Amino acid sequence: MSAQPLDILPRPAMPGEFVPPHYFRRLAAADIVRDGRPLEVDLGCGDGTFLMDMARNHPERDFLGVERLLGRVRKVCRKITRQGLANARVLRLESGYVAEWLLPEAAVSRIHLLCPDPWPKVRHHRRRLVQHRFLTAVDRALVAGGEFLFMTDHEEYYQWGVEKVEAFGRFEILGWEEDTFFHPKTDFQIQWEAEGKRMWRLRCRKPAIAG
Repeated sequence: MSAQPLDILPRPAMPGEFVPPHYFRRLAAADIVRDGRPLEVDLGCGDGTFLMDMARNHPERDFLGVERLLGRVRKVCRKITRQGLANARVLRLESGYVAEWLLPEAAVSRIHLLCPDPWPKVRHHRRRLVQHRFLTAVDRALVAGGEFLFMTDHEEYYQWGVEKVEAFGRFEILGWEEDTFFHPKTDFQIQWEAEGKRMWRLRCRKPAIAG
C-alpha cells in the first residue's frame, strides 16, 4: 500500500474550509481570487468574529481566515455555513507559513494581523511575526495600493512594528482611528477593552504603480 502524498488533506474538507491545491507550492491567483473580487486575508482569525462581520458587511469582497487550531477552524466553518456566507472561507495553517510560502503574488487587497501574540520577553522577540521576512512576504502578496493592518494591545510591540515597517521602507504609513472605516472588533479586542486596555493600530499601504 503506497503512502499518502504529503499535499493531500488527511481528512474530508469541511463546508466553508479552503483547501489549497498543494501545501508546498505557492498558490496561483486563480486558485484563491474569484472573478477579480477583492480578497482580504485575516491571519489568526480566532473564533471568526471579525472575519464574519467583514463578510456580512462587504458582500462584494471575499475573505480568507487563517487559523492553525483545528477546533477553532471547525467552529468558524460551522458559523460560516449556518450564516450562508459564501464570501468567507477558512484555511487551517500557521499564519507565517501562509504569508511567506502560500499566498500568490499581487493578489490580496488587505492583510489583517489583529491581536497576535506579542511575545513580550526580549529573548522571545525573534518569535514575533512582524519581522523583515514577514513584511517582504506581505509586500509580495498585496496588490498595488493594497494595505497591511496590524493591531495590538501591546504598546511595545506596536512600536516594534512601526520600527520594522520604517526600516523595511516599502510601505506608506497611514492614519487609522477607530472610525476611519468599518472595522469590527475581534474577540480579543472586546475582552481587552473590557479590561481597560488600549488598542494600538498600524495601517500600511503598498504604493500604487506609477502611471
